[in-house]
Amino acid sequence: MTAVTTTAQTGLQTEFDFVLPLGFASDDGQIHRNGTMRLARARDEIAPLRDPRVRDNEAYLTVILLARTVTRLGDLSTINVNVIEGLFTPDLAFLQDLYRRINSEGRTTTEVECPACHEAFAVDLAGGAPGES
Repeated sequence: MTAVTTTAQTGLQTEFDFVLPLGFASDDGQIHRNGTMRLARARDEIAPLRDPRVRDNEAYLTVILLARTVTRLGDLSTINVNVIEGLFTPDLAFLQDLYRRINSEGRTTTEVECPACHEAFAVDLAGGAPGES
């Protein structure tokens, strides 16, 4: 998948498409795998620190950060802490890694080398359809 939003003036990529490994199962039985995460702003990391759920359990910070920065997930009309809490563990881990990657490195691709032919190529770690790289 490719970036959704790039600012025209700076060329800064601000939103990143992703595909969850398993997907969120909504109450109506639909599986939602395709989504978008935006770059975090300083307030996204500061505001949750005042949340009593974070004060009671520091691990809850991840849930709030993801609820603030995941802007789209399948056909869901709203992404909130209930959606993030309802993710399967592999999907939560995937989103945590994606958050770290885009907010510290600013990209989702990495260079790798084929172990057989030693050819270097880029891999998008945000995921894709099964069998895609």
